[in-house]
Amino acid sequence: MKRRHFLIGAGAAGAGLILGTPGRAKALTGERPSPVGPQGIDPLPVATFRARLERARALMSELGFAALFCEPSTNFAYLVGDNFGRSERLIALVMAADGDPVIVAPDFEVDRVERTVDAVPYVRGWGESEDPFAAVAAILSGQEPGRIAVEPTTRYEMARRLQDTLPAWEIDNGAPLFRRLRIIKSEAELKLIRRSISITETSIAATFAALESGLTDRDVAGILRNEMAQRGARGGGLVQFGPTSALPHGGTEGRRLEHGTVVLIDAGCRVHGYASDVTRMHYFGDQPPIQYREVYNTVFAAQSAAYEAGRPGMPCQRLDRIARALIADAGYGQFFTHRLGHGMGMDGHEPPYLVEGNTRELEPGMVFTIEPGIYLPDRWGVRIEDDFVVREDGLEPLSSRVAPI
Repeated sequence: MKRRHFLIGAGAAGAGLILGTPGRAKALTGERPSPVGPQGIDPLPVATFRARLERARALMSELGFAALFCEPSTNFAYLVGDNFGRSERLIALVMAADGDPVIVAPDFEVDRVERTVDAVPYVRGWGESEDPFAAVAAILSGQEPGRIAVEPTTRYEMARRLQDTLPAWEIDNGAPLFRRLRIIKSEAELKLIRRSISITETSIAATFAALESGLTDRDVAGILRNEMAQRGARGGGLVQFGPTSALPHGGTEGRRLEHGTVVLIDAGCRVHGYASDVTRMHYFGDQPPIQYREVYNTVFAAQSAAYEAGRPGMPCQRLDRIARALIADAGYGQFFTHRLGHGMGMDGHEPPYLVEGNTRELEPGMVFTIEPGIYLPDRWGVRIEDDFVVREDGLEPLSSRVAPI
């Protein structure tokens, strides 16, 4: 990308360039090749993030947004390729509907941003004694005031300061914009998700193989994290023994593994920002009890029924109803206490949600979990969780589905 020059004056800003004072903003000039990550798979190329920014601009106009304000988050990373993390100092992506995207960052962070992000043409620094929101106002000064799509997890203090600085603008929730951008996954995204799932499944299997009497759930959680790290990924998950497996989001308690214990592992990791989410069961002992087998096979059948029924055009709540009805017919309806599943991508939990009341129709490219469960209080619980993508003719498993027992 050729170096662009910052022009002073509202006319230049209104023409699609950004305001800035000489020396306070830099144009990015180079493009570095994307390195192969530790997971042995290429990250998304810079062109992908540039295309996402262009699509965001088009959707802004379609949805009636005059500007975008995005703090570091998974939405930020989706658009520019890195998260950077939040602190008390403002870092934000700012883009007018008819202007170029700009990252606002502290002066001492400008070099780091320039070294990391190639998709955004400008970085505008602000000094420690300066108001960073003055930089935001300068970027938007050539734009007619309107609605600002604010990244939905933006901190209240940042949103308040944005409104105080731009009183003529309307601060609005940017969730509809990001939902439209992210809910359909590309084949390139699916490749990263598949790799993340593969690492998770292999790590869970290796963790089960390492189980020994006397290990605590915390010990096993450490084994799981280490297995993922050995495969080049950061991750972990829930490790639950016996009664704690009956708590859908229960934690480790220092409980020791004994013969005849039900073990639940709900785990995930990330590959170049893309998450996985898989739950597997293990019976540590000889033959599992008859009721455990009955419950396990009921959960498996409920997941299978939803998987086999899923089609484009089906409301999300329909999948939940299908699985829930099967579990209820088996006499365990009161013990299935959560929704059937959730979307997955750069967030471990994101739209679409497979839950009663969600009439959003399935579309090709949506990715989500199907994870029915039955939880018997103070005894044990069973959950089987796999990841799926919607195709034109149904659902395709992204994880390796288990078999009944």
